[in-house]
Amino acid sequence: MSRLTPGLGTVYDLHSHSTASDGFYSPTDLVLRAAAAGIKVLGLTDHDTTAGLPEAGLAVQEAGIHLIPGVEVSVTWEKKTLHVVGLNIDARHAPLQAGLCQLEAIRADRAREMGDRLAKTGVFGIFEEAKAMAGTGMITRTHFAHCLVRRELAADVRDVFGRYLTAGKPGYVPTRWADITVAIHWIRDAGGVAVLAHPHRYQLTGSWLRRLLGEFKEMGGEGLEVLSGTASPGEVQSSAALALRFGLLASCGSDFHGPDEGWPKLGRLPALPAGLEPIWNAWEK
Repeated sequence: MSRLTPGLGTVYDLHSHSTASDGFYSPTDLVLRAAAAGIKVLGLTDHDTTAGLPEAGLAVQEAGIHLIPGVEVSVTWEKKTLHVVGLNIDARHAPLQAGLCQLEAIRADRAREMGDRLAKTGVFGIFEEAKAMAGTGMITRTHFAHCLVRRELAADVRDVFGRYLTAGKPGYVPTRWADITVAIHWIRDAGGVAVLAHPHRYQLTGSWLRRLLGEFKEMGGEGLEVLSGTASPGEVQSSAALALRFGLLASCGSDFHGPDEGWPKLGRLPALPAGLEPIWNAWEK
């Protein structure tokens, strides 16, 4: 997983997930599918874990593409849950791994509480079922969602979240994640670049989003995910303007999880809007 100085015309997808967290494909299968899709530079950014990176690192050698080692860290800011992607990290960095271990424990506790809350509504054994589905990977809300769909308690994953797993619903568990400042320090100390993921998914007002980005920059954040798999053209233009306003590097990623439930396709992203400085310029420097 050596560092890369990308050339012109390189196809990037810097936000993806494997079975190490809530992705559908193993790290190897994800890499092979990325290569088949024409991606030359893939960021593997599983939720709160780097467990998939060693396998992906071996797979890219066979696939002929470059891996950007990454992680998507769950953080709390102003009582809101946000995601900060760390790109080009040293996954062996001990303080980063210690922090991710804390988040893994938080996720495990949350999953058990979700199971208990759903059991009170008559949905029994769902924690054990979700844990079995996760296998050796980290158990997430997506595993619960797939199990509920399989039980025909909802039409699809999106429907599950609307019925069971968001605020005010029976399976929702309020969670305090890593402090955003601390998480950014983990990423930077591990040699990485901190990127605010999918900024319009948090449903913040314009003033709140501007406040967040101003503080994010002051904390040491360096990038903004301008191109995200589910972002509308209007959201892309808004993110581009915010990146310019706050002097943030522009990142792009499909946030790919799997082949169904509306997840975006690997590498199906337009070009970055003109005038932005790409995130990979930070690696060249």
